[in-house]
Amino acid sequence: MRTITNLQARRIALLAQGFGAASPKAVGRTQLLKTLRRIGLFQIDSVNVAVRAHYMPLFSRMGAYPQALLERAGKRRPRATFEYWAHEASLLPVEDQPLFRWRMERARNGEGIYSGLARFGEEKKDFIKSVLQRVEREGPLTCSAIEGHKGQAGWWEWSDAKRALEWLFWAGLVTTHSRGTNFERIYDVPERVLPPEIAATDTPNRQHAQRQLIEKAARALGVATQGDLRDYYRLSPADAYPRIEELVEEGVLEPINVRGWRNTAYLHRDARKPRPVHARALLAPFDPLIWERSRAERLFGFHYRIEIYTPAHKRQHGYYVYPFLLGESLVARVDLKADRKAGVLLVQNASLEAGAAAEETACALAESLLEMSRWLGLSGVCVAGERDFCLLLGHALDRA
Repeated sequence: MRTITNLQARRIALLAQGFGAASPKAVGRTQLLKTLRRIGLFQIDSVNVAVRAHYMPLFSRMGAYPQALLERAGKRRPRATFEYWAHEASLLPVEDQPLFRWRMERARNGEGIYSGLARFGEEKKDFIKSVLQRVEREGPLTCSAIEGHKGQAGWWEWSDAKRALEWLFWAGLVTTHSRGTNFERIYDVPERVLPPEIAATDTPNRQHAQRQLIEKAARALGVATQGDLRDYYRLSPADAYPRIEELVEEGVLEPINVRGWRNTAYLHRDARKPRPVHARALLAPFDPLIWERSRAERLFGFHYRIEIYTPAHKRQHGYYVYPFLLGESLVARVDLKADRKAGVLLVQNASLEAGAAAEETACALAESLLEMSRWLGLSGVCVAGERDFCLLLGHALDRA
């Protein structure tokens, strides 16, 4: 096997993820779909401290765009996206829906889903069937529209209605029609949501679909270990590793060594040759460049943990922290909150990574924060943190 350096691997990964290209003058549906198809999915997260996570990857790679653009892609015809469990809850290109039908079939058999939900699916079959029939008859519906409905089964508890809908969602018997104003899922049957040509597409066999998902992961990552590849769409080792071997035999993946990596890496045959990358981007905690923490540490020497569930007095960097990519390195991290009442993007804390140039980083980060505040419709940036780098960042913002 040939050997590449960690810097080369990092450059390959950044280019595969769409960093380093010039931002377009305007971001439209074409740029949205190109980015989504390049990286495979936008992870959805319920936290909305600054902006929901699935809006960030396109901003990080393309710059400011109207958020309604992403919303329209999942509503208007021709529909371009759908929701399902991929890495976690994810927004995916609609043409990939057939690749997840094997997972939906397993879910209907109680496999690959949370044990409590699998138990519920076994014990409450009639109840689940009644919820599905109501969605078929009256959909699109929210869970709250079903909650408290008095039918043949009696008063429906919210928890049971929600669990029934989530089981049906896992099983692919309902899907997300759209989202309500409070981000609540609005459910409908796939036949009324998916484009007819997608609904009519033949279901690929399980091995073929898994092979396609591994290849999509490999293309999005550029260079990756077996663990990286299977984690991208959350495949089990039993499902992923044979597919990796098959892709090696087909010449799609090339096993290589990366200096400093313990395990064999796999290079996608279409991965771009490594070259210097000039990037500047704030990254959501669930951006695919960094969501796998051990990979972020291997590639960037960046130790990252989400501290949402850490008691406030024990947090090192903050509640919802955005790593900052500058050039080819992760050079800082910043805890952000959109203070909509005050009309500002609030920097609750900011810290500089070891070895990063403080002044250069502060100036670049200030520029990115101002861009993000404008994108969110806020009037500016306010730094509340008191660390030395926070003070330096505040001065940079004053000069910007």
